[in-house]
Amino acid sequence: MPQPPYFRTKPLIPGPVTRRTILKAGGTLLLSVFPVLPAAAAQILAVRVWPAADYTRVTLENDSDLKVTHFTVPDPQRLVVDIEGLELNPTLKSLVAKIQSGDPYIKQVRVGQNRPNVVRLVFDLKEEIKPQVFTLAPVGSYKHRLIFDLYPVKAVDPIAAMIEKGEWSRADAPPGSPEMPAPAPRPPLAATPAATAPATAPATAPATVPPAPIVTPPAPVIVPPAGPVLAQPAAPPPAPVPKTELPEPAPVRPDPPRVAASKADKGGKGGKVVRMMTIALDPGHGGEDPGAIGASGTREKDIVLAIAKRLKFKLEEQPNMRVMLTRDGDYFVPLGVRVEKARKVQADLFVSLHADAFMLPTARGSSVFVLSEKGATSTAARWLANKENLADAIGGVNMQSHDKQIASVLLDLSTTAQINDSMKLGKAVLGEISGIARLHKGSVEQAGFAVLKAPDIPSILIETAFISNPEEEAKLRDNGYQDQIAAAITKGIKRYFAANPPLAKGRQT
Repeated sequence: MPQPPYFRTKPLIPGPVTRRTILKAGGTLLLSVFPVLPAAAAQILAVRVWPAADYTRVTLENDSDLKVTHFTVPDPQRLVVDIEGLELNPTLKSLVAKIQSGDPYIKQVRVGQNRPNVVRLVFDLKEEIKPQVFTLAPVGSYKHRLIFDLYPVKAVDPIAAMIEKGEWSRADAPPGSPEMPAPAPRPPLAATPAATAPATAPATAPATVPPAPIVTPPAPVIVPPAGPVLAQPAAPPPAPVPKTELPEPAPVRPDPPRVAASKADKGGKGGKVVRMMTIALDPGHGGEDPGAIGASGTREKDIVLAIAKRLKFKLEEQPNMRVMLTRDGDYFVPLGVRVEKARKVQADLFVSLHADAFMLPTARGSSVFVLSEKGATSTAARWLANKENLADAIGGVNMQSHDKQIASVLLDLSTTAQINDSMKLGKAVLGEISGIARLHKGSVEQAGFAVLKAPDIPSILIETAFISNPEEEAKLRDNGYQDQIAAAITKGIKRYFAANPPLAKGRQT
């Protein structure tokens, strides 16, 4: 009887059977039995809201990159945002309480779990907006960030904002005085219709003198001197002149610059109108970017904004000076936008204010920097410039919508003339600061600061002190020192203008 064929089989596990081999086989068996668990939902770590007239920013900081879709709904205006891979947590719910009543664009926000792993945010808006929604990779102390920037449909005009918020149009006027100069004073007369007529109609003044005829030429009427009126003998009051015979001239509404020009008259210019000089003040950092932080927790962005407001007040006390702040609150302005704001108001000067830190807490003293196209004048200057130029990464810039024209300004358009004028301004300001503070270096330094690259505006960057030095941090917090720094910078700017009068520009000031 034939025997069945012999089949030689290979072992299932080649080679010698070891403990490691058995563990691998067991792990494979477990994975085949138990289902794969879903990935953990992302966690919101912090929420922040930065309202401002320029735009309102809402930041969600989280531990991973998020997928987002958004759309707007009219009547009433709303912005709807769906965030995938997210579950509601108390931090995210706290966003509702962070919306301020004074926010210019957001009325309120509603947060809810729209469906599993999808959270929906609904922003009820006060007006139509242009939203920008983007994400930022981790940088510095921040994790992943999801950004909502809500811009107005019609951008804020920096010139109109400067005029609205400026005090230069009435800085020299005494309290309670009218906007326009009052007409020449006249001695009080008896209670007559002419005596009670408004001062804006000078043509009615001659009607109080009987012999004087009524003159209505097209040119402004020159009122006769008041002396002869007092010398005349008493006479019965004349009959009231009907209003139909003396039509009131149309009221003249002067623009603010003309009011400001009247300050030159008070400065002894004999009525000669001098054009307004516009200074752009740039408090560094802001919003998501706190700048340097001192040992006691003092934030650079708060200190430089306080100094900038003091400096604005002092400059606008001077004849024919007005100030534009690149930011007047706690919000971030990209470096290129700061330069563009100054150019839109045709600024005569650009002054950026900072209070930086260094690697060693012993670093101290004030410094003034201007742009350099050939490299920094010192290692410290190069280090500071590189640190300041990271502001856009920390503050958060939407690179997809970043204006290419603004970016081009920051490249190679700076001219030798601009740098030379900046050096003159820097020396004048540094000389005044040396009288009230210790200097880090006794000369103006140069480095490649991006914020100084306006091609047609003399620009300087002032490091008021080192906030990383405990002694100087205490000084920066002191109101008296802030006032001294602002006064010194004001004197330096006045010295610069005295030696370098601004040229006439083809614009109405």
